[in-house]
Amino acid sequence: MVTLSLLHNLNLILLFNPPTLQNPISSISLKPSQLRCSHSATVPAPSPPPPIRVKPYAKIEAKHALRDYLVNTRGYSFIDADFISKNSPHFINSLIFRVGINIRDHDFPRAVRRYLMLHPINEFEPFLESIGIEQRELKLHLPKDLFFLSDDSVLVDNFHVLFNHGVPRNRMGKIYREAREVFGYGSGVLSKKFESYENLGLSKSSVVKLFVCRPLLLVGDEVDRQFVVVLDRLKRIGIDIGWFVNCMWPPRTYIWKEIIDSIEFFRQGGYSEKEMYDLFTADPKLLLNGLGKRTYLVVGRLIKSGLDVDEICSCFREHPDVLSSPRMKNLMFVIAFMYNIRMDQDAIAHVLYNYMHELSKLSIKGYTTMSKELGVREGDLCEMIQDDPLKFFSSALKQKQKRDIDKFYYDPHSYFEKTSFLQKLGYNDNSEEMEIAMKMFIGKGDKLQERFDCLIEAGLDYDTVVEMVKRVPGVLNVRKTLMLKKIDFLKNTLGFPIEALVGYPTYFTNNLDQMYARFAMYEWLKKRTDINPELSLTTIFATSEKRFLEMFVNKHPEGPTTWQAINSLSDKFKN
Repeated sequence: MVTLSLLHNLNLILLFNPPTLQNPISSISLKPSQLRCSHSATVPAPSPPPPIRVKPYAKIEAKHALRDYLVNTRGYSFIDADFISKNSPHFINSLIFRVGINIRDHDFPRAVRRYLMLHPINEFEPFLESIGIEQRELKLHLPKDLFFLSDDSVLVDNFHVLFNHGVPRNRMGKIYREAREVFGYGSGVLSKKFESYENLGLSKSSVVKLFVCRPLLLVGDEVDRQFVVVLDRLKRIGIDIGWFVNCMWPPRTYIWKEIIDSIEFFRQGGYSEKEMYDLFTADPKLLLNGLGKRTYLVVGRLIKSGLDVDEICSCFREHPDVLSSPRMKNLMFVIAFMYNIRMDQDAIAHVLYNYMHELSKLSIKGYTTMSKELGVREGDLCEMIQDDPLKFFSSALKQKQKRDIDKFYYDPHSYFEKTSFLQKLGYNDNSEEMEIAMKMFIGKGDKLQERFDCLIEAGLDYDTVVEMVKRVPGVLNVRKTLMLKKIDFLKNTLGFPIEALVGYPTYFTNNLDQMYARFAMYEWLKKRTDINPELSLTTIFATSEKRFLEMFVNKHPEGPTTWQAINSLSDKFKN
């Protein structure tokens, strides 16, 4: 029992105090599988302790203590210290567990400040976490022999240069991860990089976004030669470089050679500059993501199957969506299917020439599976395909088609529309506020605009709506149909003017069923008690459930029974 208890306590230490290079406990290796006792009995390792919930109060006090320590003891500026303390949640949790989560609330602030004074922290841990280095990769990026940020003044100086040029601090982690040498530049080198790219005709905000998307641009030559080639090709096509950069997405990494190869592929395929302009502006992914190796493999297979280059390019010009990654993958499977069943080459060419676009939409099963399901041989499959290719391959569809990340996870055009919408609200491009807003406002740019216009059409003026949605972004996360229902409920059922929403924009984030139920209870109570008949929206809908029961349900002897009946019949109130 003593051994098990010791192991449990050591596991707790490792769980709440992640080993660092300065922590001697990192040399201890604990295997959670089994323990061997002296009688050779096998004892299962104890299950991990249940997660311990950290009170919000403790997190707030720990953040304040860390900020004050960095400012008053370590000499950080208040802005830097405040950002680090607010954006290093894993470090804050670790700090709380080190101090002791069982300390009483009124003793905790003093305890955490005392701990920081007596146990200097590795300042690179909260700093790197705050700029975007994830916890799982933190150890890989911690300097080996440094403890205080002041020990690496060059890193701090370059951090401030990036920030002063407009790089959001929470995006610097990507630059640190992919181009760490940038943080070791001497005085003036980094600023010269910004100046060199601005001299190419790029705006300051475009340069910032460019460096965040492709940090390696900051390494090596004064200006990346391949990027200059990209600029030259885009200018020939007529594509505005500002539009190109705005369609880029910071978490993704872009490879200039792939973009050059994509442009060259379409040029050799007979596309005019006007056709390429129309193609890329309609689907920026074809330009930004490159065509990839699979596209060239498919083209090679098509040529091997008997199609000539002109026929292939003609299909691509007519149906450019075929070139997307998911479509190319589907087409590769279709070609492989026909080759595997030893279908005649002329027959394969006929099927591909006539049905390439339609077949690229289908994610099909393997030929062995289809042969077993239909109970036929390979030769019979060939005949079935030649009789009606679309009918056969439609019947060979997979039951569950995997979601293609490249297609659904990020759409450059949609990203551009969303940033444009947020700029109209007053958010600055490439700012930290814009990054936060991109996460808080859910939906495509056109949908957000549609919901915004819905509020204008309801009777609110433009500036008022801007103020409302910036204060409560969740207002624009509500579907337009649901928004219209809630506006109708406000005006025609509750009897409030649309202006009532100005002081209570969170009205839109409330559940409509619950609002129906609360209003019905309030109406029932008005007829039986002397309750104020003109209560505000916040009093009715924003109070906690406990407070609502006290104010509206338990005010009358029959209140609880009525409230139960209202909740069980909520559908009637909706209709």
